[in-house]
Amino acid sequence: MEAVLLFGVFVVLTLIGVPIGTALGISGMLALSVFDLGFNMAGVNFVSGISSFPLLAIPFFVLAGVILDRAGLARVIAHFFELLVGRTTGGLAIVGVLTCMFWGAMSGSGPATTAAVGLILIAPMLKHGYSRDFSAAMIANASDLSIIIPPSIAFIIFGNITGASVGALFLGGIFPGILMGMALIAVACFISRKRGYRGLEERGTPGEILRAFLKSFWALLAPVIILGGIYTGVFVPTEAAVVAVFYSLFVGLVVYRSIRLKDIVGIFVEATVTTSVIMFVVAFAGIFSWAASTTGIIDGAAHLIVSISPNAVMMILLVNLLLLVLGMFLDAISISYLVMPLLIPVLGHYNIDPVWYGVIFICALAIGQATPPVGVNLFTAANLAETDMDGVARESIPFVLAAVVVLIVISLIPALSLYLPQIAGVHAGP
Repeated sequence: MEAVLLFGVFVVLTLIGVPIGTALGISGMLALSVFDLGFNMAGVNFVSGISSFPLLAIPFFVLAGVILDRAGLARVIAHFFELLVGRTTGGLAIVGVLTCMFWGAMSGSGPATTAAVGLILIAPMLKHGYSRDFSAAMIANASDLSIIIPPSIAFIIFGNITGASVGALFLGGIFPGILMGMALIAVACFISRKRGYRGLEERGTPGEILRAFLKSFWALLAPVIILGGIYTGVFVPTEAAVVAVFYSLFVGLVVYRSIRLKDIVGIFVEATVTTSVIMFVVAFAGIFSWAASTTGIIDGAAHLIVSISPNAVMMILLVNLLLLVLGMFLDAISISYLVMPLLIPVLGHYNIDPVWYGVIFICALAIGQATPPVGVNLFTAANLAETDMDGVARESIPFVLAAVVVLIVISLIPALSLYLPQIAGVHAGP
């Protein structure tokens, strides 16, 4: 009865178009009322859900991403890669994936990466004969890497929910993110070869490439400083987010001089709006999760999962399937708060490393950003390419299948996610 009310109300509200955060809040508050759990707990959970030190990293990473976007760093990185690939088959598609990988390491957001890279690369791709649907699909799927390659807001959320080390999660996402990027490049090159898609007219000269590298140096250095500081122990991930903001301001105001002081207010407003949307979901998801836990839904679901999947690998693969389905309808943050509380006791039962599973979980959610009907990356890319969702969704199928294959590989080989955290000596726990 409890599960039917809590999740049933949430599903109905979502289907009729109520925003996810509001649907979580209404269904959670309704459960508090119907099952007499005490309305006073709503305020407690609302505050405790967002008053977490690791979550402070979110507004700062969002702000850093907005600053870097306004500074035009994505364009600088893309130009460097364009000169490198020249007339290579599928060259501009390769540039798109590589740019999304590097830009995602600074923005940590799929839609933001889709918008930034799409504005720069979709027009040149169309000019060189790439179809609108393929161009949009490639950018949308490559932008999935933004929440896998660190620093990632999704990893911060996962660490906050489970208590897993955010630093270890960041390290764990590097190899899987690169592997998924290589898979997307392989698909892009295969399709481009069949259709005759190429890069630019000619490859850049050594001098042009060197000048482009020097110009993009400060942009390429950003993730090195952020991640290097974390793993050398200079600062923790939350402090790294603050460092990212000051570094971004330095690059935008002093190095490239593409940001003026009068732009700062607009940058803060944009970052505040984005952060507010995220934290709104986080706050009400906390009430929803507490209601589910207090009414025994989480324990019941955990026992059900364990009874269905006697073996850890089978459980992981089944949950991956669930996450891929949920990703068609919900955003990554909402899914994290809906599903992870149910899975925490299951991970303990199977003695699964939380960092390994965190990487698997986020990779599955990343794929969902580019799957219809509610793939946020697809919507963003389709709008930029001025085409319809149906065509972009069809062109996305090979990219999604390649990403799913990588997800299965990551699910079967823990070392891909755990090797770097282990050699760095980063503890998995809080």
